[in-house]
Amino acid sequence: MLSGDDLENFGYYDMFQTNEDKQDPYSKWVEEKILTYGDERLVENTLGLVGEAGEVAEKIKKLIRDSSRFSNEEILKELGDVVFYATALANIYGNGLKEILDLNIAKLDDRQKRGKLKGSGDNR
Repeated sequence: MLSGDDLENFGYYDMFQTNEDKQDPYSKWVEEKILTYGDERLVENTLGLVGEAGEVAEKIKKLIRDSSRFSNEEILKELGDVVFYATALANIYGNGLKEILDLNIAKLDDRQKRGKLKGSGDNR
């Protein structure tokens, strides 16, 4: 498993250079596309996230159940929609996608060090 340090060394974070207001360019771009505000935005972005994740799941289900094929581009477009809505929510609760990636990497690296990648529960 790659660590946060590995990603840093590969230059992965270069695409998330933040400006003076701490928001990375992708997060800022997402904000320019947002159409709703306040509680309405929270609901729309949350439903958008689960809806798009459902579309990814639906394609995989049909692949297994019906042997339906989809192009890599089709699934990547759906995953892009998932990232869009995840970023929109990250912007509401923090400083954007890079912050979410940093928190997730730290959490999973810590679990790996403690041998707790397997199992269930948020605080393992």
